[in-house]
Amino acid sequence: SKVWLKAEMPVLLCTVLFQQVWLEPTKLIVKQVRRPMNTLFRLSVKFFPPDPGQLQEEFTRYLFSLQIKRDLIEGRLNCTENTAALLASHLVQSEIGDFDDIADREFLKINKLLPHQERVQEKIMEIHRRHIGQTPAETDFQVLEIARKLEMYGVRFHPAADREGTKINLAVAHMGLQVFQGHTKINTFNWSKIRKLSFKRKRFLIKLHPEVHGPHQDTLEFLMGSRDQCKIFWKNCVEHHSFFRLLDQPQPKTKAVFFSRGSSFRYRYSATDSPQPSPFNTQGPLCLSPSFQMSTLSLPGQAPSPLQSPFLNEVGTARLEEDEEGRRKRYPTDKAYFIAKEILTTERTYLKDLEVITVWFRSAVIKENAMPEGLMTLLFSNIDPIYEFHRGFLKEIDQRLALWEGRSNAHVKGDYQRIGDVMLHNMCALKEFTGYLQKHDEVLTELEKSTKRVKKLETVYKEFELQKVCYLPLNTFLLKPIQRLMHYKLILERLCKHYAPQHRDYDDCKEALKEVAEIAAQLQSSLIRLENFQKLTELQRDLIGIENLTAPEREFIREGCLYKLTKKGLQQRMFFLFSDMLLYTSKGVTATNQFKVHGQLPLHGMIVEESENEWSVPHCFTIYSAQRTIVVAASSKVEMNKWIEDLNMAIDMSKKCQEKSDLLLDPSLCDRSNRSSDEVSLEQESEDDMNSSRCSLEKQSHHRANTTMHVCWHRNTSVSMSDHSLAVENQLSGYLLRKFKNSNGWQKLWVVFTNFCLFFYKTHQDDFPLASLPLLGYTVSTPGESDSIHKEYVFKLQFKSHVYFFRAESEYTFERWMEVIKSAASSAGRMSLLVPKGPAEMNGGS
Repeated sequence: SKVWLKAEMPVLLCTVLFQQVWLEPTKLIVKQVRRPMNTLFRLSVKFFPPDPGQLQEEFTRYLFSLQIKRDLIEGRLNCTENTAALLASHLVQSEIGDFDDIADREFLKINKLLPHQERVQEKIMEIHRRHIGQTPAETDFQVLEIARKLEMYGVRFHPAADREGTKINLAVAHMGLQVFQGHTKINTFNWSKIRKLSFKRKRFLIKLHPEVHGPHQDTLEFLMGSRDQCKIFWKNCVEHHSFFRLLDQPQPKTKAVFFSRGSSFRYRYSATDSPQPSPFNTQGPLCLSPSFQMSTLSLPGQAPSPLQSPFLNEVGTARLEEDEEGRRKRYPTDKAYFIAKEILTTERTYLKDLEVITVWFRSAVIKENAMPEGLMTLLFSNIDPIYEFHRGFLKEIDQRLALWEGRSNAHVKGDYQRIGDVMLHNMCALKEFTGYLQKHDEVLTELEKSTKRVKKLETVYKEFELQKVCYLPLNTFLLKPIQRLMHYKLILERLCKHYAPQHRDYDDCKEALKEVAEIAAQLQSSLIRLENFQKLTELQRDLIGIENLTAPEREFIREGCLYKLTKKGLQQRMFFLFSDMLLYTSKGVTATNQFKVHGQLPLHGMIVEESENEWSVPHCFTIYSAQRTIVVAASSKVEMNKWIEDLNMAIDMSKKCQEKSDLLLDPSLCDRSNRSSDEVSLEQESEDDMNSSRCSLEKQSHHRANTTMHVCWHRNTSVSMSDHSLAVENQLSGYLLRKFKNSNGWQKLWVVFTNFCLFFYKTHQDDFPLASLPLLGYTVSTPGESDSIHKEYVFKLQFKSHVYFFRAESEYTFERWMEVIKSAASSAGRMSLLVPKGPAEMNGGS
């Protein structure tokens, strides 16, 4: 693999007088080691990639698994006994094959795999029984997959002390510098946060960007055992930064004629073994001297507002553009290939979404012992088998695409330029998981009940949603398995439509479509119910002043921004329409960004009338209810028509409902005065309400600021439940080249579209997005002549003065991105089919 060619070459590590030093391949060993007779040489992995399972060559993965094995034996890879036993069981399978009681005992007697092996020997053998049929290559992959998720993966301690003299350990990894106290990680400094690394005698100095800790706390100091130890660690940091972050080979400095200051060390890698650049690289090589500067690294900045441009630097773009052009010429151009590639790219995102539950949330609840045992079993016994199945499925798709592209060792084309056989095999296998998927209703309900009942779980739940990895409401991820079935169905439909009936891949695709359509049909009603329940629970957390929002039979219909007539004029309000009531709220100034409920109107007996002429307010309509009458205005004619249509539909539904919705209402929110139904309610604004009405989203950095309701509030628009369902169908992910309006080059990013929003990552391997861009209110089009964009497959996104250009790799992917973004971006694109589409309305105007 081009990405890790350098890591695939064995690296020599020598130990002299208990001090480890990496040998430089360009220098003679005799010049680096003074006493070769007293030196121990060993081959070791130097650079640990974040996902070693992505290494293409089987032999490379084997070398990495040997390193993991050594780390286990030496006690470096600190983990629980269960995890250690699992890793050891895979190593046994790799060495002696399938389980045999006598052979296992003999092997474990002779070979030591763990420091306290005797204590867990029976557990190793018990787990080994489950690996029947696994090849050595597959076990290596499993070892790497387990090891990469451990906190001590690839960690090499360098003893130090902080300014107070507290003993700590420093380490360097692909993402930056780490600080440990014992085996507990207490801090991480990403490369993007570091401006300069240096050392002075025994002092190791980290200078951070002012934005990270402020101008008065920007330099951290650590004391190491000696100057040599300090220099060794500094060089190690420099090499890691060069390997994982730099785009180009550092150029040698011209030697000074008389004298020079600082170290002349430059980390170099051979031209044929250069690692693939990250899309967020520095503009040029870092000068690797004791005063080497990281000023060209991307600045950390504040968490981006959903209305602001995602702050992503544009460096290294010319080279990326050339690489992209070369890649276009090498790879297949058939439309079927790009449809198959969509399966691969979206499957990668789907697996990452499952890991939010199976890895990250599990870790959070186990750490705090917050989840009742019954719920723990119910949740993970249902989601774990699905996750394991899709890991194998993703591997199969990736291998098939590799053969299709010709980037594998097997240069057999033709028969591998198809995807139907892989899809058919796995869609048939998915039938076995229908039982698990049908239990997701119970899982979601029990999780909601437990968070209300168990305070510790509620706290962990809320804190977990603050983490970057949880980029959507947590319970949204539990719906992904059923929603994924709908994605398979849609993609297979596109493949069948593309192929001629006589194509060799057509029959398999058609049969795979039949299989997945059958499963999807069984779960369709369950999905509709779950999506409604998920939305109600999400709103319950984000609204203050309403209880029992998840009452049985209640359905969510629409949420959005309207302007309500008050004593102080028109004031912004957030409205929520359900099948039995209408809520209106204001945006509070609470730390959690929640909305405060002001009124709750039952739909029973409600009348809605357009009233622009009566109040001389554009797009105005009046809502008459038993409790009060309110006058509201929408941002456009389109928005007004959508609200009136949905309100009338909901009122008709409530008339047919036998249950009295009044029983579900909170009496404290209803106006108990003797006001007549035709008297307009003009409520008094509180100081908080006035402040929050003027509060911009750019100033918000608290929890859940990127949810649909917050975006609707700041974009003056609305979203219906049918819009949410359509957005689920139109999820998409893949690499795009991005360019700002006034920038020169293109930048490669991994982009995920879901929940009306684009999420930006450096690569598909990243666990959380760097930035996001909500699309409600944006227009999508192709560039005009004034944009001076002379590239194929480019689309333009614009909201007021914010302009972005994105470039796809093919006509098919360009059309797909245009299609899904149009479905979410503009109000006109999400307009009801019953509303006439006039020219002015299509632009959201009046």
